[in-house]
Amino acid sequence: MASNFHASIVSRPLVLLTDFGLQDGYTGIMKGVIAQIAPQARIIDLTHHIPPQNILAGRFCLLNAYRYFPPASIFIGVVDPGVGSHRRGIAVRFAEGFFVGPDNGLVSGILRESPCLEAVSLTNTDYWRVPQPSGTFHGRDIFAAVGAHLSLGLAPAQLGDPLDSSELVDLPLSPFQIQPGGLEGSIQYIDHFGNLITNMPGNLLRGKSWTVHLSGQMIISGKTYSSVALGTAIALIGSHNYLEIAVNGGNAQEQFGVNWGDSLTLSFLS
Repeated sequence: MASNFHASIVSRPLVLLTDFGLQDGYTGIMKGVIAQIAPQARIIDLTHHIPPQNILAGRFCLLNAYRYFPPASIFIGVVDPGVGSHRRGIAVRFAEGFFVGPDNGLVSGILRESPCLEAVSLTNTDYWRVPQPSGTFHGRDIFAAVGAHLSLGLAPAQLGDPLDSSELVDLPLSPFQIQPGGLEGSIQYIDHFGNLITNMPGNLLRGKSWTVHLSGQMIISGKTYSSVALGTAIALIGSHNYLEIAVNGGNAQEQFGVNWGDSLTLSFLS
């Protein structure tokens, strides 16, 4: 029984999300720390190309991805403009897995769908890489090491002081508004194709036709990118189940000159 339990523990993936990119060695160093502690750990790169310091983008990517990983996966998120400050490091257990990273709202999207079951502040230095961490690289000295120990079956309670879920930083999306005949919302994420993912849920749009007004232009609705000619904009429900603005074969961010948080309106067609 014990050997089977251990086998299930070491099979838990460690899923990494950072804004480090791949040009420098930061991502590889985190993997090296994990390998020193848990040599058999499976490491999956979710992304290392979150725009620098863009916590909202990291929040969206974690929220969009967590349900596609095995139960008890450990998500290590490092988008951390407050590194070295008084912001907490945390470990959170939710129904589908764990999160390790800064308490700055990165995990708050997940926790709106999968409530927090346990949370701790990472105050026990026994499970850090070193007791005196760098003031600029907690991903290496704290979060990678803590995630590796969790992958070996360590109980979160051993990592530090307990927290109530209400103490965790929340980073809510700008709310969309239901208006007569339509919706008002904003852009919550921009992918590397330049597609604009809004905060308007797809379940409010299914089975309906609509147009979107963005930057003084009207965009028709459709089901796929190829529903329109090359170079033409389209509004559709993306794989993430939000309204998305795209340009077939092009870049919607460049074409419309918009950015995170910019507003748009949707009108239903009678």
